[in-house]
Parts: sequence; C-alpha cells; structure tokens
Amino acid sequence: MGADVAVVLVVFAIISLLFGYTLNLRQIGILIFVIVLQETLFVVMGIYTILWRYAEVLDYFRLGCICLFSGVVFFICDVFVAEPRYGGVACIFFMLLNANAIIFLRVLYRYLQYKVRKGNITKCENQPAVAKRLLIIGAGTASIHVFRETRTSQTGYIPVCFVDDDPNKINRRVNEVPIEGPSDRIPQLCKKYRVDVILFAIPSCGEERRKEILSICSTTGCEVKTLPFIHEIVFHSGAGLFEQARKVKIEDLLGRATVVFDDQSVQAYIQEKVCLITGGGGSIGSELCRQIAKYNPKKLILVDIYENNAYDIQQELIQRYGNRLQLCIEIASVRDRSKMECLFQTYKPEIIFHAAAHKHVPLMETNPEEAVKNNVMGTFIVASLSNEYAAQKFVLISTDKAVNPTNVMGATKRCCEMIVQYMAQQRTQTEFVAVRFGNVLGSNGSVIPLFKREIDNGGPVTVTHPDVIRYFMTIPEAVSLILQAGHMAKGGEIFVLNMGEPVHILTLAENLIRLSGFEPYKDIEIQFTGLRPGEKLYEELLMNEEGLKQTNHKRIFIGKQIKIQEDEFLHNLCGLKEAADHNDKGQILDWLKVLVPTFDHNRDLNTSQILNWREEHES
Repeated sequence: MGADVAVVLVVFAIISLLFGYTLNLRQIGILIFVIVLQETLFVVMGIYTILWRYAEVLDYFRLGCICLFSGVVFFICDVFVAEPRYGGVACIFFMLLNANAIIFLRVLYRYLQYKVRKGNITKCENQPAVAKRLLIIGAGTASIHVFRETRTSQTGYIPVCFVDDDPNKINRRVNEVPIEGPSDRIPQLCKKYRVDVILFAIPSCGEERRKEILSICSTTGCEVKTLPFIHEIVFHSGAGLFEQARKVKIEDLLGRATVVFDDQSVQAYIQEKVCLITGGGGSIGSELCRQIAKYNPKKLILVDIYENNAYDIQQELIQRYGNRLQLCIEIASVRDRSKMECLFQTYKPEIIFHAAAHKHVPLMETNPEEAVKNNVMGTFIVASLSNEYAAQKFVLISTDKAVNPTNVMGATKRCCEMIVQYMAQQRTQTEFVAVRFGNVLGSNGSVIPLFKREIDNGGPVTVTHPDVIRYFMTIPEAVSLILQAGHMAKGGEIFVLNMGEPVHILTLAENLIRLSGFEPYKDIEIQFTGLRPGEKLYEELLMNEEGLKQTNHKRIFIGKQIKIQEDEFLHNLCGLKEAADHNDKGQILDWLKVLVPTFDHNRDLNTSQILNWREEHES
C-alpha cells in the first residue's frame, strides 16, 4: 500500500515539475482525494490479497482499470475544482504514468522473485534429487498452468522443453523455454536437454494417441508422469495441476477407450433392493460392493469364506457410508448348501451377483476336485436357492477361459454358464444371466503384480511364451459391465464385452520394465518358461456355435443361447459331483469332457495356430 501511495505522489510531483505548477490547497485536496479513492478501490477489489507471484492476466487487467479510473476522476476534479487547471494533456499523462508505474512495480517484484528462485535452483542443478529437468508434452492451457506452477513454487523441477505436434507452435518459446516437436522426437529431445522427468500434460488427448505418445516416452529411460484425464482433474481442492500428476501406469499403455455405461438404468434396478454378493471380498466382488453401494440398495449382503478380505471391504464401506448403508457381512462357503439356505431365508435377497470362484488356472489343474466343488456345485447351489426364493436376478461372473477351454478352471466356468442357461429354461421368476470378459488388471492373480514383484527383485521377469495374447480391462470397467448386464437381462443370456485389441504379454512385460526405469534385456532379463498346464496362447470370447447379437450398448453383445438337454445335463452333473465327492481326478476330467464337448485338455497351440488366429482377428 505504501508503495502505491508513493507512486501517486511521485506522479503528481513529475506533473507539477513538467508543467511548472505550484501545488495549492485545492490541488493538494485533489491529490489526497485521488489517493484515498484509489487505495479504497484497491482494498475493495482485493488487489492487496493477490499473490503477485501467481498473478494472472485478469489480475493485471483489474489493477489497470482501477488506475485508469483514478485518472478519469483526476480529470473531472481538474475540470471542476482545480485552479489553475492542469489541462487535458497533463491528465492523460497522469493516467498513463500512474497505471504503468503501479503495474510495473508488481511485474518487477514478480521478476525479482523468479530470479531469486532460479538462482536457488541453479545452485542445486547438479543434484537431481533436488532439482529435476522436466520435459512437458503439450503446449496448451494445461501445460502452461503446469509450467507456471513449476516456475513460481518450490516444486524441485526445471522446465527445459515443451513438445507439441502443432507446427504453428514448434520453434516458438514460452518464457525462454523452447517448444520442440513433433512427439516422435521425444527420445532425441530427452538426450539433447538431459531430461530427468517427462510430464504428459494433455488431459483432453484421446486414448489411442495418449497410448502412442506414452509408449514413445517409455523407451527413453526417463521417469514418466501424466496428468489425469480432463474429467478426472480436481479444480476445487486447492491442489495445483502439477500436484495431481501421477506416475504412468501400465493401464495407460493399453490404449482402450473406457466403456461408458448408463448409471440411471443400473440405479433403477439396484435402488431399494436387497443385494447379495458371493465372493464379496475378492477383487471383483469388493468392487461390486463399492459400486452397488452408490445406488442406495435396501441392504447389501457380502458373503465370503476369507474373513480378512471381507473385513477390509467392510471397514472401507463403513468409513465411507456409515449408517447410511445397511451392510451385512457373512463368512460362509457357497459349497455349504445348509448355510447358504439359511442366508436366503434370513435376508430374502432380490439380486444375486455370484463372483465366488476358484480361478487360478495352474492350481486348479492339480486340484480339479476343488474347482468342481467350488465353481460348479457352488454355482448350482446359489442358483437353485435364487430360484427357490424367487430372487429377481442372478448374475454369474464368468470368464473368456470358459470358451473352448483347455484347462480345468475354464471347463468348470463353462459348466457354470450351462447351469445359468439350464435354470433360465425352467421359466422361473428369476432372470439368470452370465457375464463373460477377459483378464482384469489388478485383480488377485493378475500377471502385473507378479511382474512388479519380479522387477523389484531385480529380475528376471518370467513370460510363459513370446506369442501369448490376452484381453484386458480394468476392475471398475468389468464391474460396470456386470451391473449393466444385470439391467439388460431377460434370462439365459451370456453377455460379452467387446474388449478392443488384444495385448501381447511380452509387450506388457517390456513396457512395465521401462515404466520402472529399467531397460528390458539389459537391466532386467525376460525369461520364457513355457506354457503352463492348461494355458492357451490366446483367449476367445465366443464359442464357435455362438453368434453375436447387438444390444443397445455398442460395446456389449449377447451370445446366442444354446439349448441345454435338461435330463442329460442333470445326469452328467450328478456324475461330476459324485466324482468330485470321491476326489477322483481322472473321473472328474472324464465327466468335464462329457459336459463340455469343447473341452480340449492341455491342448498345445503352436505358432502357426496363433498366426492363423491373428489373420482371422484382423479380417
């Protein structure tokens, strides 16, 4: 404030000297009035609450307007009060000199702050742990915001280069920092500018282009960070844009557009309903609990045999919803019909999501009796009780491994789908439906946590086969599909998600190594261990005898329903149960082959078969 007052006094003194005037009482009164008016407006308009190190154009515009208004008031006073008059030229001179001097004062302060900070960081430039050289991808609004944050606060980063694909921006500068391009030159630019960290700062960029650029970045050996998508950025938390940057995750390199679902239709059938989730403590089951809780169910019953997982999701939901969510935790096995019937009698569930299952392929190869008892018989028990107690919907969580299965786990999950279709043929009140999708990122048993552990241990990273291909999706996306399928269900359908392009597991491993700051085959070795028992080179989402039917959602399809021969199916199911009860592994495999004719156990897929599959997929 004192500096602003001093500026006005100096400007009045300069005018008096230039125009040869001697101040009299009237002019002194005008001087005091203009000073009081201007300072009052500064206070009212919040000029003194602005941190000028972070000031924007609007702040300077507001400041200039107040100064110009003071000049107009000075002119009016000169016309009606001053004696002798300063005249129009002197008034314009005062107006411009006053505005420029006050604005310049703040610009000078900001510049000196920048020079001091730059000097401090330059002293630390040889200490990467303190000051890291930053390359910013993008030269748009978000990038400039990030640039300003790093220049005006102690972030410990020095922006050294922008990269943009717009030819109108390339070879220009932002506050002395060059804009280079296109994105294909990122590896060379990282070497040229000795970059430590790359920040992807284009929140509005599409999934496919984002994947391409991040894939290029992953080859540089630099630490790579990214801003969230535009809809994920938090603008009201007080956190700056740069603070919201996160490390690039392997999901960012998959390049799949996230499937969007109709929340209103899901809420319509979840709200005020009693929902029961088996396997509710698992990766899919717990996310089902999270998403269902958002839709205000009448009661949410979580059933799981593993108490630790059940406890974790229970505490999470209690912390988030408190008494607003009627949550019941039941430790029980779906194999125990007596206990499950007790739960159905007690809670009368209206919607059942059946996620409980043994799903580790190698373990189920050596323990087929447990796969049958838990997956097949557990599903039959829960589905039968859903029918007996007239539940509205029963939704089975299935897998692409159920299609033309080559392992016990896949064969048992195909049996589960057949149980759903068998129950639907009974014309019951309950709508039975199965949801089939591929691998889920971050789920229990996912390959990515295994790769991360191997990288943390210094390698080697183990991949079963260089040609192994899998489909991937995120856990929230998978659960959204399950909920949407439950809404669409009419009975007997197997819903299939168009999961986009398949991913090479070898490429996944290489990218994960790069994201961890290492070079594949140089810093971390990759070893091929051979396909495990029952493992395929690629997974299929549809059986040969199934067709595809489009739904209202462009990414969701329905497999053509297959007629189940009921008497034969029940007879074979009883045979399978008896073999499992006697823990007869050989008989179990025989009965699984009878129940699932497409079950080709331990089928060995060679390179020629994978090439044929690729040609079919591309066509």
